[in-house]
Amino acid sequence: MELSTEGLLVILLVGLIAGWLAGLIVRGAGLGLIGDMAVGIVGAFIGSWLLPKLGIVLGAGLVAAIINATVGAVLLLLVIKLVQGRRGGRLFRR
Repeated sequence: MELSTEGLLVILLVGLIAGWLAGLIVRGAGLGLIGDMAVGIVGAFIGSWLLPKLGIVLGAGLVAAIINATVGAVLLLLVIKLVQGRRGGRLFRR
């Protein structure tokens, strides 16, 4: 499998947008540019795995990819905040 430069840029752009949106939805969970991008990319994997298992298919295209990644990123941030709350530490600061 070969990934073009344009494909990599699209993945990073979708990850950045999804991470930023998830940081806005889950208040106080923004991680900065690189952290938001990482959360968005991991969230895209979570969303693309979980949503079809729940019977939710958003279709193809850039907007569907951003929504899918945002849903996954929100779930990831909620799990992180849940684990963080049990430990009593503060991973995110705002």
